[in-house]
Amino acid sequence: MNYSQAIKYLNSFVNYEKISSYSYGYPLKLQRFINFLNLIGNPQNDLKVIHVAGTKGKGSTSAFTAFILKEAGFKIGLYTSPHLNDFRERIRILNPKSEIRNPKQIPNPKSQIQKLDDFEGMILKKDILGLVSGLKPKIDKFNKTSKYGELTFFEVYTAIAFQYFKDKKVDFAVLETGLGGRLDATNVCKSLVSILTPISLEHTYLLGNTLEKIAFEKASIIKKENKKSLNGKTLAVSAHQDKTALNVIKKMAQRNNAVLFYEGRDFKFKVKKNSFDYKGLNYNLENLNIKLLGKHQIANASLAICAIEALRYQGIDIKEDAIKNGLKNCLWPARFEVISKKPTIIIDGAQNGASVKALSKALKEKFPGRKIWAIFGIAKDKELKDTSCEVEKITRNIILTKADNTRAAEPKDLLKYFKTNSQILTKNSKEALKVAKAKANKNDVILVTGSLYLCGETREIL
Repeated sequence: MNYSQAIKYLNSFVNYEKISSYSYGYPLKLQRFINFLNLIGNPQNDLKVIHVAGTKGKGSTSAFTAFILKEAGFKIGLYTSPHLNDFRERIRILNPKSEIRNPKQIPNPKSQIQKLDDFEGMILKKDILGLVSGLKPKIDKFNKTSKYGELTFFEVYTAIAFQYFKDKKVDFAVLETGLGGRLDATNVCKSLVSILTPISLEHTYLLGNTLEKIAFEKASIIKKENKKSLNGKTLAVSAHQDKTALNVIKKMAQRNNAVLFYEGRDFKFKVKKNSFDYKGLNYNLENLNIKLLGKHQIANASLAICAIEALRYQGIDIKEDAIKNGLKNCLWPARFEVISKKPTIIIDGAQNGASVKALSKALKEKFPGRKIWAIFGIAKDKELKDTSCEVEKITRNIILTKADNTRAAEPKDLLKYFKTNSQILTKNSKEALKVAKAKANKNDVILVTGSLYLCGETREIL
């Protein structure tokens, strides 16, 4: 088997990231994945896991957490989804010391080093090939006899991540849930700390049509007693939540005998002109800096700090310098990322109304009074009305388009969600970008938002 054959094999599994309509419970039976992990030796049981779920900010919070631990001298496995351009971005290892690259091995060092740094430590093709070759006989055997149906793409890829992190002997694995939490493949792990980012309505046809139901799905990553934990206690940390969601989280923590810390009671932050201060469980940190723009990213960074502080209750003490340097060095592309300045072009994968609201605040903070041209495309299984409404509050200069993904909503089908009829329809991201550049002057801002796949395509073009 060569690498192309390995990719073809991976792509042969049903991928619910590319399917817009299905029943949540049936295809995502956790017992199926548990049975497969038993067959391959349960690599996840050798990992010390920090688990992240929520509606918005999951990826950024995961990245902040991982980079802090890296700066503290640990070897970190980071598993996130979806990807922007290459699915290998989902599985990464952050080493405490950066590897020295030989420029002679890179055909075009100037362009490719930056791409590598954006997703530092992403799994190499040879490692993908080796893992797929090793697991394929077991996968094929399992799929022939499984009473719960065949494995999905996400399950296979999650198994690869677990095995890779075990083989590489990472000190911690930071895992972002793919969808929900309760039935997500990552939820087979026994985590040291469960992190809940802000929860709002999303995937309502799958997770439930109330905030209480969705919060239950997300909060179900909070684990019961864990032998890897100090005194058997597990820990949970929550961002600021709507009262309904917080009550669900509190009940879940109480049910599982987990210690819960949450924003407003146990930690808080103060935004300053060019930095922020943090006050938490043990630390009072001043003048912290992050590369990621927007108050919502400061909130994500503060949530990550509290999770790091919570590790002290597991006997793991992280120094202040590691926190400061980890935050400062953290990169997380396509989250309010400025990729051009003439005109200013920003890409941000805001996929729901709550995320667009945060994006709107960041635009007002960083680019007050500037005219905005929005390139907007989104998956058809998202909250289309709510998200479109929030985009229209940012600007009426909207260019509708779609990513090259079977889940992408057709631009013409989005028109009914806008109050005005000034939207411009385009066929793809390349055409949308061309139209926006023709319309915008050098002082305007072009915003690309909605689908992360759309952001990834635009980022690759630029």
